[in-house]
Amino acid sequence: MEKLTCCPLTNIPNLRVLGRCPDTNPLTLFWTASGLELCFTGSELWVDLYADWEGYEPWVSIELNGAWLSRFPASLGESRVCVFRGMTAGVPKRVRILKETQAMHDDPQNLLQIRSLAWRDGAFLPLPEPAYRLEFVGDSITSGEGAVGATLETDWISAFLSAENSYSRMTAAALDAEYRVVSQSGWGLMTDFANDPANIIPPIYTQVCGLLEGERNEALGAKKPYDFSAWQPDAVIINLGTNDDCALDAIGAVDGTGTIDAERAAALQCAAKRFLTLVRTNDPAALIVWAYGMMGNRLAPVLQAAVEQYAAETGDHRAIFLALPSLTEQTIGAHGHPGAACHRQAAEVLAAFLKKNL
Repeated sequence: MEKLTCCPLTNIPNLRVLGRCPDTNPLTLFWTASGLELCFTGSELWVDLYADWEGYEPWVSIELNGAWLSRFPASLGESRVCVFRGMTAGVPKRVRILKETQAMHDDPQNLLQIRSLAWRDGAFLPLPEPAYRLEFVGDSITSGEGAVGATLETDWISAFLSAENSYSRMTAAALDAEYRVVSQSGWGLMTDFANDPANIIPPIYTQVCGLLEGERNEALGAKKPYDFSAWQPDAVIINLGTNDDCALDAIGAVDGTGTIDAERAAALQCAAKRFLTLVRTNDPAALIVWAYGMMGNRLAPVLQAAVEQYAAETGDHRAIFLALPSLTEQTIGAHGHPGAACHRQAAEVLAAFLKKNL
């Protein structure tokens, strides 16, 4: 049998790195939906991975010509995985290799890298430019928690996280867009779900993947400043507030009528306006959409008021609040989170809005 050609990624032309990845060889995948995209004409393609973890194994998805082909947990250590084989040589095949799982801030050993590709009788063709570039910023919803798995599942394991079934991927697919994700389960705008102000997204937004700990992650560039100039989005979609809402119950900041404590509401609005200012500073031309509501909409009036106040105070009217459909008994997934059906509904609303406003 003819021997496969094998090369590190730096020696292969026309590859597109997906996500906020550090400039390292091999390619380190931190965030959910980070990965690699390519167009290859050969009959057979393999990917060489390296994975490590202590608590949560990384999962990987492979797409072929826009269709979800496979999903698997990465093996510990080095492994070679078949992307496809036995296909017609000379015919272009569009491939995306995506990290399914989020960055694991509480597992410093967690690591996923693409080290090389191996193939038979083909060439790597240039990829067409995406119609748009989208950035999604959020929490467990944007990480796709519960987007795979039965509704009865309550164990918190990485198998129930899915970039592939997330509204972010679905929205990007509808718009022929390249996209990046910054998201973490349990984290929020002003506090996390348990009211801990240490676990929030805004302070780490300007880093490659600032929530990760450990010497290896730091050496790989997780804490480095993110180069916004290298990849400017056409739209930034912020889906934060769900965990801040959970924290209201944790501290008794909602009375029996459902009214939110006025001081807490004002603090949340200030936090939202500060984050909008930070996003605008780094993404000056982007449409900013605060999209919220997939796990209830109790904070919708607070967040919508914050966006409107920000626009009025700054004159920045390219920041808009958008309500998303909430999960139901028919669309709920694992962990009490939105299932794939709910993500599809949200993606339809968001994609239609973006098509109209971009």
